[in-house]
Amino acid sequence: MPWPFNSLRGQLVVLIISALVVAQAISLWLFVDERSLAVRAAIGAEAAGRAANVALLIEEAPSELRSSILRAADSPLVRFEVAEAPTVDHLNHFDGGAVEALIRALLGPSDARDVRIELHEANDELEPMSNVEPEVNHLHQKLIHNHLSAIEMTLSIELDDGNWLNVDTRFQRPPLQWPLLSTVSFGITAAIILAAVCWYLLSRLTYPLRRISEAAERFGRGENADTLPETGPQEVQELTATFNQMQDRLTRFEADKTRIMAALGHDLRSPLTALRVRAELIEDDETQNAMIASIEEMQEMVETTLAFAKGMAVSEPFETIELGTFLNQLKSDMLDVFEICSGNEQITMRARPNTLRRALRNIIDNAVRYGGNAEMRYHIGQGAALIEICDNGPGIPEDELEQVFEPFFRLERSRSRATGGTGLGLSISRTLLRASGGDIMLGNRSEGGVEAKISLPLAP
Repeated sequence: MPWPFNSLRGQLVVLIISALVVAQAISLWLFVDERSLAVRAAIGAEAAGRAANVALLIEEAPSELRSSILRAADSPLVRFEVAEAPTVDHLNHFDGGAVEALIRALLGPSDARDVRIELHEANDELEPMSNVEPEVNHLHQKLIHNHLSAIEMTLSIELDDGNWLNVDTRFQRPPLQWPLLSTVSFGITAAIILAAVCWYLLSRLTYPLRRISEAAERFGRGENADTLPETGPQEVQELTATFNQMQDRLTRFEADKTRIMAALGHDLRSPLTALRVRAELIEDDETQNAMIASIEEMQEMVETTLAFAKGMAVSEPFETIELGTFLNQLKSDMLDVFEICSGNEQITMRARPNTLRRALRNIIDNAVRYGGNAEMRYHIGQGAALIEICDNGPGIPEDELEQVFEPFFRLERSRSRATGGTGLGLSISRTLLRASGGDIMLGNRSEGGVEAKISLPLAP
């Protein structure tokens, strides 16, 4: 059974799903990045708001409460301290206009104090946070270690007494909030539904193509193929119409050629009969015998020509047969003139029984006449039923192995009907076999003699 993704439908499904997966992956990456930026911006805004409020609270509270305010404001991710010098001793390293605007809005529109902001990537060598428990610092360092994209934002806000409120806050890229089980379940469900829909829709495209392929196979075997309905996309409809036209033209061409040959052979019978009557009136016995022999040879050629034309105009329907039973019956009908040496397996095949019987008879008679005997073997090979017919004769010159299938070609150069026949037996056999979807090839055996290899289609 062929792998389903070797078909056009399977490959299109894979292509569509792959394109959607790539598009969704890019969208997810963009979504996650935007989400990360939004969350970090929100955390930064929250830290900036807290810093501005703590600065106002420190300025309004008594000096002895500053340490309590700073301790209460500290958290695992934000730390506050008041110092004589700002931690950020330079201009901003990034466009911190939004954060600075938020701080100044909270401090008051007319407040002109100095506000400095610095933002950079954090690393594993960050100093421990002050004013927090060691366990909290340990958890924070572990968090930073597990998220290499952690961000550190430092704020320095000038106080009204000349000191600086230094704020150090750290936050990492937020993880995806998708549980693994839910994500996998969603992905599998989406893939199954998408594959089913694509498979159904693409079946409407590939079914007409498969139907054309099957019709071409039947037509090539000589079976009658009905005119195909023109369905599917426009390109497929055009292909179907072209196939129907080709089938009709080939059928008419073969029928016309066969009718011409049959008519020619039939029309030759009358003058040959008249010649035979006139030859009987010749008084010279030698001349009479020579003319009658020539007329009889011509008469036999006409009959075989009619037989050849009849073989080309095969109208017998196909049947499913068991090859071993068929060959044993043929052997009995031919009075055991050949032997079946091997072939006990059950082989079911499609053939025209009478047509196949006639073709095999010609080949066997040819082997017995020129090779002295005929031995047969049959088996399955290369996806077909194979029949091999061998003899022990002198063989055929290599350059004439194909010529013997040409009409009226004879290896026996004397042109004697008794020894050379008419030269149509193998031609008729090949025509009949090919009309049934099979073929025949000849080859010389190393031990002497000729081997005819016949291939026939198996039953589907």
